[in-house]
Amino acid sequence: MEVKVEQMGEKNMFRMIIEATAEEFEKGVARAYEKNKGRLSIPGFRKGKAPRHIIEKMYGKNFFHNDAVDEIVPELYEKAAAESGLEIESKPTLKVVKMDDEKPLVFTAEVAVKPEVKLGKYKGIEISKYDTEVSDKEIEDEIEKVRNTNARVVEVTDRPVQDKDVTTIDFEGTIDGVAFEGGTGKDYPLTIGSHTFIDTFEDQLIGMNKGDERDVKVKFPDEYHADALKGKEAVFHVTLKEIKEKQLPELDDDFAVDNGFDNVKEYKDSIKENLKKNKETQAKNAKEREILDVIMGDTEIDIPQPMIDTQANRMAGDVQRNIQQQGMSFDQYLQYMGITPEKFMEDLKPEAEKRIRQRLTLEAIAKAENIDVSEEEFNEEMKKAAEGYQLDLEDFEIAVGDDGKEQIRGDVAIRKALEIIVKEAIETDKKKESGTKAKADEKSEEDDSSEKAEKPAKKTTAAKKTTAAKKTTAAKKTTAAKKTTAAKKTTAAKKTTAAKKTTAKKTTAKAADKDE
Repeated sequence: MEVKVEQMGEKNMFRMIIEATAEEFEKGVARAYEKNKGRLSIPGFRKGKAPRHIIEKMYGKNFFHNDAVDEIVPELYEKAAAESGLEIESKPTLKVVKMDDEKPLVFTAEVAVKPEVKLGKYKGIEISKYDTEVSDKEIEDEIEKVRNTNARVVEVTDRPVQDKDVTTIDFEGTIDGVAFEGGTGKDYPLTIGSHTFIDTFEDQLIGMNKGDERDVKVKFPDEYHADALKGKEAVFHVTLKEIKEKQLPELDDDFAVDNGFDNVKEYKDSIKENLKKNKETQAKNAKEREILDVIMGDTEIDIPQPMIDTQANRMAGDVQRNIQQQGMSFDQYLQYMGITPEKFMEDLKPEAEKRIRQRLTLEAIAKAENIDVSEEEFNEEMKKAAEGYQLDLEDFEIAVGDDGKEQIRGDVAIRKALEIIVKEAIETDKKKESGTKAKADEKSEEDDSSEKAEKPAKKTTAAKKTTAAKKTTAAKKTTAAKKTTAAKKTTAAKKTTAAKKTTAKKTTAKAADKDE
């Protein structure tokens, strides 16, 4: 095999010209013959028993050549990539350019390589202070959630509907007097104030008595997921069939004991401690994101498009697996979202680019800081990873191979780089909340619009599943989640394969993963 490497016109793009020897190509033809001979029926021979030269005489000497290319190109490319010395960061674009008697096979492989990173300032970054104090109201809200979980639901017959009541309704929706798909429901359970239905639908049920009928007027949001309903005014004829109310347990020592504590004070102290830990974790993650955003804004990286496409494809695979684990097909998901596969992939690319940029930036910081990963640190990380897959360390090492080990070593270096820039950051007086409200405030406009699109007139079972699935988009994938899902749901053999694939395809720093 002969390999030539040339730089293409686009920065960070290279073309390898790979020429196979006659012997290498002959091996490919022989393998193609062995793979295909059983499918051929040749007069005078039992099926699969005809010699190769007879088949080639009958169909032409090039009969097995195309299959031979499929047989040997992948392994020749792998060898060429190793010999080239390039830091390849994308899937290759392969093209056969010549195949004749003089030169049995010449093909090209166009690849993206790791781009140069020009770091800007990465120490002394000014960031916001995050409030991690826990208020009495937050403790009360948490207790209220538990009380609601343990509430009794009893039927009400002596009063009209109030906020928080659990109702059972029939409804039929029309637009300009014409019924529309998804606008009809029977014996539908609806909690008033849950904002399950669009607009002021639930508010308009307040005051109704059991057996009452009422026309409810609403307007679909302009960004509604179904194009035919966007911005349309609708009328729902509603029949109230049942009213129930929740009766919450008293907050007393008995309630505390039921939840594993001796008294209410001990229970509240435990809730406060857990909320504090959660806020501190959220604050840490938010700081890391904020610092990285600032540093990336001052860092120059020319990321080639094939590198982004490769990362987006990995993320798409992760999303599809998560959706399928929730009982939906990917086609159903796309249909509910109202997008094409092409639009789905295009929407992933900005986040794919961000993940690449984050990792490359942190790798550059690790290099600039001369960060070393000790054998003790590496071995500890390998042990944790093996435990995550429920594999013995020895089996895990075999599964991930040398490339996977280097990837894990790099992950440790990146984590240490992240610790440095966080330690060197300067907190300003401007405070941000680190709790649930802060996370909600940080949502992008895209998140906001998707939340609104999740409020149809009627949430079907499929819609509910999709709502959960939407939260597993590419922007919010974590390495830990991938490991847990891949490892726990497969046999030992499948776990090994998953471990190898996942380790090889990690391209994000933990800071990116913590967006979840």
